[in-house]
Amino acid sequence: QVQLVESGGGLVQAGGSLRLSCTASGRTFSSYAMGWFRQAPGKEREFVAAISYSGGSTYYADSVKGRFTISRDNAKNTMYLQMNSLKPEDTAVYYCNAVSWTIATMTSPLYDYWGQGTQVTVSS
Repeated sequence: QVQLVESGGGLVQAGGSLRLSCTASGRTFSSYAMGWFRQAPGKEREFVAAISYSGGSTYYADSVKGRFTISRDNAKNTMYLQMNSLKPEDTAVYYCNAVSWTIATMTSPLYDYWGQGTQVTVSS
């Protein structure tokens, strides 16, 4: 198993930027494709972005495409989510999880346990 800790959230005005981090410990981070997910109040958790083992391939939800950038640094066991042009509808708790890197599965979490997440609040 891999243990994941999310950080970097905060309060930002619409149009602003934030960078989230997901730091992993435990088994080899580079063995896992990774993804970001988010859950807004009263809504189901949803997929945001995914990145392949090496970081060479990425995939985004339509709602964030062109605004968010996912990346990873395997030497630091860390994944990032650069969020630009933030909108109030991006307000949510953001989580990271491993994913299985196939077309059918990369938008679903590999594990059914979650870290504490990091709160992102975008004011209008």
